Amino acid sequence: MSNESVSEHPMIPLEFTTYGAELMEARAREFEALMAKRRSVRDFSPRAVPRALVEAAIRTASTAPSGAHQQPWTFVAISDPDIKRQIREAAEREEYTSYEGGRMPQEWREALAPLGTDWRKPYLETVPWIVVVFQQTYGVNPDGERRTHYYVKESVGIACGLFIAALHNMGLVTLTHTPSPMGFLSQILNRPAHEKPYILFPIGYPEEDAAVPDLERKELEEVAIWFDGEVKGA
Repeated sequence: MSNESVSEHPMIPLEFTTYGAELMEARAREFEALMAKRRSVRDFSPRAVPRALVEAAIRTASTAPSGAHQQPWTFVAISDPDIKRQIREAAEREEYTSYEGGRMPQEWREALAPLGTDWRKPYLETVPWIVVVFQQTYGVNPDGERRTHYYVKESVGIACGLFIAALHNMGLVTLTHTPSPMGFLSQILNRPAHEKPYILFPIGYPEEDAAVPDLERKELEEVAIWFDGEVKGA
């Protein structure tokens, strides 16, 4: 984009709060501790979740950066019991073929074994909400003309990360579920051709006796590489 085109685009002042070093570190540690407790949950309570909370999480997700600010995502939220049943039945058919029908390599099954997962997905009917995120492979203008979308997968992935963080922050739990293939979601939810299923989130409260695998996350030294230099302007 040229400087001329940037200058012609409407601009507004940045709304941003700068904190002192001690408060910044405290906020960082507080959020890190909060997110460190986040776990994928498969034991959900049927307890109702207000629609307003799901709406808030979707709005938060939609603050994500996206290629050329095209926001190439659609969040489809389902609380209808009949549609949840249809999704469970279709997901279990695909998952059964993956787990028991030879679609999933043995190495993959062994990697999943510590998580205790199989083709059965009863929580898809137990949870009060299912949110399916679709990636828009291209846009459609009001006149029906196609519009190219850029960095679709990256953009939708960032939005999903914010969605997960928003749910955890408000005291809800979820699971990233990607039955393969996922075309049945397009059919059940009647989505247009330019939208493709990206991920499915069951959303709710954990069951009182919910349990999760005893896992350890990698240490910082295992996931980060540093090229330290002199910090200017500090």
